[in-house]
Amino acid sequence: MSSINILKYGVSSPSDTSPLKELKAAGYEPGDVLAVIGKSEGNGCVNDFSRTLSAHVWEPLIPRSAVTVFSGGTEGVLSPHVTFVVRDSSTTGLRAAVGRTRTLQPHEIGTSVHALEVSSSTRSILKESGIARDQVRLVLIKCPLLTSEKVEIIKAAGKTPVTTDTYESMAKSRYSSALGIAIALDEVKECHLDEAIRSQSTWSAKASCSSGGELEDCHILIIASDTSSGGLRAVSGYMDDAIDAKAITKLLEQVDREGGHVLQVFAKAESDPTGNIRGNRHTMNTDSDIHSTRHARAAVGGLLSGLVGETRLYVSGGAEGQGPPGGGPICVVYRVAA
Repeated sequence: MSSINILKYGVSSPSDTSPLKELKAAGYEPGDVLAVIGKSEGNGCVNDFSRTLSAHVWEPLIPRSAVTVFSGGTEGVLSPHVTFVVRDSSTTGLRAAVGRTRTLQPHEIGTSVHALEVSSSTRSILKESGIARDQVRLVLIKCPLLTSEKVEIIKAAGKTPVTTDTYESMAKSRYSSALGIAIALDEVKECHLDEAIRSQSTWSAKASCSSGGELEDCHILIIASDTSSGGLRAVSGYMDDAIDAKAITKLLEQVDREGGHVLQVFAKAESDPTGNIRGNRHTMNTDSDIHSTRHARAAVGGLLSGLVGETRLYVSGGAEGQGPPGGGPICVVYRVAA
């Protein structure tokens, strides 16, 4: 477990690594990096190669033990940026630990096996780092998806893919990852896993999962808060739907009461699967031109940016198993006077 600091910088493109210079100017070295979390201007779908490009340029510059989480889609007012999670020699009040699952075989993606691998890895990270479950504010995961090639490999091996729709595989992968987190944090009992996979209705209040074609394992980042010392804090909650401003303002009011300054917000966004928001019909799920995840990111990104007064926020689309259906978890990281 490492005491950490969190810093974020804007980028000019998915291949822009100049924030590393700004990180050094802030007193940190590349070897201090535990995780690089990025938002790029890709479409956030299966063919979003901006994520692959970002991973390709960043991973050689940071320790092999560090993880990367690149999420495509900066629709609306969201700004492309990277967030660094770095080790800090002082006691900051924030802790973090990272790790990976083993490589997932194509036929395992989006299944109970996937969930169990995430659960096992997350539990191991918690145990090895000494982070208590009640201190966890966010578990951020980057997980793989199915491509057309992987679907054919599965079929050729005589196995059945969780889906043959590559876009749907992103949702299946996110959901299995979220279930794994829920089990590791004791939000869901492992004995209920099979039913949870069938129902697709179980969720975690602290999971944030993003899928992509740039990796074959799951990258895991755990952020925990210890308010006993240091000037950094993290508080988390969840939105009941995409316009749940009260859930956000409740967290921001806590920041204000402590005289804090928001450093970063991590949020998930999802179009309500019922096709309604508070009794009114929405068209996000039936738009043939723009995927629903893009609509959701724009909506939630605009709401958050307006309330926080900042556009470099981590808003990831597709919240299957992450907060209640149509809503999504929120984690606010902030600084107070130490």
